[in-house]
Amino acid sequence: MPKTFPPLGKRRALQGGAAALVVLGLLLWWLRPWAEEPPGGTIRFSTGTRAGVYYEYGDLLRKAIDKDMPDLKVRLLTSAGSQENVADVATGKADFAIAAADAVATYKLDNGTGADRLRGVARLYDDYAQLVVPPDSDIRSVADLRGKRVAIGLPNSGVRLIANGVLRAAGIDPEKDIKPSSDGIDTGPKRLGHGLDAFFWSGGLPTDGLSRLAKKSASAFRFVPIDVGLVAKLHDQGGATRYYRATKMPESAYPTIQRGDPVPTLAVSNLLVTRDDMDPRLTEWLTRTVIDSRDGIGSTVHSAQLVDVRTAIYTDPLKLHDGARRYYRSVKP
Repeated sequence: MPKTFPPLGKRRALQGGAAALVVLGLLLWWLRPWAEEPPGGTIRFSTGTRAGVYYEYGDLLRKAIDKDMPDLKVRLLTSAGSQENVADVATGKADFAIAAADAVATYKLDNGTGADRLRGVARLYDDYAQLVVPPDSDIRSVADLRGKRVAIGLPNSGVRLIANGVLRAAGIDPEKDIKPSSDGIDTGPKRLGHGLDAFFWSGGLPTDGLSRLAKKSASAFRFVPIDVGLVAKLHDQGGATRYYRATKMPESAYPTIQRGDPVPTLAVSNLLVTRDDMDPRLTEWLTRTVIDSRDGIGSTVHSAQLVDVRTAIYTDPLKLHDGARRYYRSVKP
């Protein structure tokens, strides 16, 4: 004879229903923001010069955002680079931007307008300082730049911030001891050996502007090392210099130029930044897209392969935006 079960009591049924609702609620919370209608509107995203990695990364991210949030229009803005980007976000000229940590820290230390409103969305990838000279140049160290015609980057760029710091660490006054120019990665490679003895660049690896030059000839240019001792002297300047770390540019960055040799240099982290008043839901969605698009963007912008959810939360010197924090909490194992 089959076993019979007592009828389910009203109280127990209510308890079961409540439990089911709790489970459903947790499931919906876990699935958000996927289960929600994607945010729309328009955002302004400040990048850099068209020949640099910032712009290339921003353009590819815009395409990824278009897939995830088809009603969100992204206006890409060009700029001189990190220092301008930080100021534009802080003052409301842009909503999001990529900027190196040293430029962010400098803006905060200088009490720039709106500095207290800046927030981090994600740590992205590292910029590498690159000092480029013609292959037959007699410049072998930073100290050899004295008296030379040197491009130190556009005004308000991250390149200029690094170049000036490196020159001072080598005992060179950027205004008096060299013949400075404002060429960036868009014009510097063309003028190398034709009005320029050297130029500084700071960007992800590899940078298209240099890769294109390297494809023309295996001896198109040469890198000058920025050694560990010089980075230590740079740290002695204090302030934002603590965000620089001594490293080596891997030999795979520009293989035809480096020919198997890594180059001593310094690196600094790039951050995706916004303001504290940016919509948390939109920021949460955008953070998700940044992380999920890593492999797609990284197939073109190789430095973007280093974007990782485990390190993205470290946006020092900025606090995380509430929306970004919400995303990282939702995917925390």
